[in-house]
Amino acid sequence: MTATATATTPLVRPSRTKLGWAVHDALAVTQRNLIGYVRIPQAIFFSTLQPVMFVLLFRYVFGGAVPIQGFDYVDYLIPGIFVQTMLFGCANTAIGLAEDSGKGLLERFRSLPMARSAVLAGRTNADTIRNVFVALLMTAVGYAVGFRVHTSFLGWLAGILLAIAFAYALSWGFAALAMGAPNGETAQLMTFPLIFPLTFASSAFVPVATMPGWLQAFAENQPVTKVVNATRALMLGGPTATPVLQAALWTVGLFVVLAPLAVWRYRQVGGVK
Repeated sequence: MTATATATTPLVRPSRTKLGWAVHDALAVTQRNLIGYVRIPQAIFFSTLQPVMFVLLFRYVFGGAVPIQGFDYVDYLIPGIFVQTMLFGCANTAIGLAEDSGKGLLERFRSLPMARSAVLAGRTNADTIRNVFVALLMTAVGYAVGFRVHTSFLGWLAGILLAIAFAYALSWGFAALAMGAPNGETAQLMTFPLIFPLTFASSAFVPVATMPGWLQAFAENQPVTKVVNATRALMLGGPTATPVLQAALWTVGLFVVLAPLAVWRYRQVGGVK
């Protein structure tokens, strides 16, 4: 009888460089997560409803009480909303990874011959693509309530890309945080103590100069304020070199620190050396 291949025959992957396989695996996981978004449209709807409500709240409830020299409040507000929305979207990274871990999916990934960074990169990539969609939606909502770009299309585009890049870097930190969460609900609760101080103690909604002196020192020098200021300068005009450079340095610095930390946490939690 003719011999057949046995179940113990090892799986041989086509020849590629280590970096090539890491990129390939990350794209595969990204596709998997994007398919998950498409199959649960309710999650996309309600996650995008929140920033729309923030726009309406601050525009029509608080807008009249916050005077901004040189700009209408809505023009001052929307660049801050862009960054806030991206930052809130980072919580999805922690929630998604914690849910996958609770279902045992991460253990299955660890048993496969794939790059250890691919699971985390796939999640952060998918959430970044979602942020692109949300940015376009928020632009439309902003224009509907009176926001106008004072520079150019390229200024708007640069501001959006800067906010998305910052959120991508920060999402690796939330990925590391998710490694210690037993489920998605806990992961969501763990993100709030980080998101709220960074968002609301910043220049996103009000000028830092209106805050108490002891709070100004933190608000002026934390990364969200730097990114908001740069995004606002790109969209509304004014000096851009220093704000953009500071925001870019924060973004690159956070990615350089948080991405390896997230991969290390993923390996440690899985017992992979």
